[in-house]
Amino acid sequence: MDIRQLRYFVAVAEERHFGRAAQRLHMAQPPLSQQIKQLEEQLGTQLLVRTTRKVDLTPAGQLLLERARTLLGDLEALEQDVRQIGLGASGVLRVGFAGTATYRHMPAIVQAASERLPGLRLNVQGEMLTQQMELALEEHKLDVAVLRPPVSSAGLELKFLEQDELVAALPADLPLAARERLSVADLAGERFVAYPGFSVVNTVFHEACRQAGFRPNVIQEAQETSTLLSFVAAGLGIALVPAARRMFGLEGIVFRPLEDAPVVGLAVAWRKDNRSALVDNFVALFDTLPSHRKDAQ
Repeated sequence: MDIRQLRYFVAVAEERHFGRAAQRLHMAQPPLSQQIKQLEEQLGTQLLVRTTRKVDLTPAGQLLLERARTLLGDLEALEQDVRQIGLGASGVLRVGFAGTATYRHMPAIVQAASERLPGLRLNVQGEMLTQQMELALEEHKLDVAVLRPPVSSAGLELKFLEQDELVAALPADLPLAARERLSVADLAGERFVAYPGFSVVNTVFHEACRQAGFRPNVIQEAQETSTLLSFVAAGLGIALVPAARRMFGLEGIVFRPLEDAPVVGLAVAWRKDNRSALVDNFVALFDTLPSHRKDAQ
């Protein structure tokens, strides 16, 4: 099995038709069919179910399609990174950002990088959870991450940035929304939408509810802050989110401070064994940014 065969297979699997796939690949159909047949023989399993009108995937074919897309995507990213360095860039960094940091910090740090490190190319991924970024750092899929501590890996170095208070995002027609300030205990008995269970913010949220004497009724989860707030706007429930008031202008939502607001931290993280000047220079950019602490209040 080689990269060419994977590309051929993905084209056929996505088009569900050998003729259209051949046109997409700019090749004749017979050699394309032969390549897919050879791939099935090499793997010892049927990947496609061929009919006169279309092509369907077997379970093995569906698995290969998912994995092949990932492999080809990684290969394309590698080719782009190597080509960029070959064109004279000083380097490429893959950077992940936590949910709300995607909107508050990413624009500023990207602008600072373009001004102070003009030879640097950033591959940015936003709306990620700490656990995802920690794993991506360990697996060398990210070089730097802006995440919410704590982390479990002893192989990561952290630079603390700030703390954010969680604010309550409420459907505008909820009676509680008429009050200017709330406590966590005031939210008891309400429905909630929340980040997934392995999210740092979700852990802090549940602990705050426990200390307030109740267990939250979570009816929906979402990884992305934008999706979470869309659920709030739709009236599904209340969400506790970091510093969201200045970032989202969705209709149907009001943001209220909490008297006993739980706090979440924010830090930039990288592998301890990654002591490249590129990482050091990028991390140093965070010292040049204005403080966001007032925005979170």
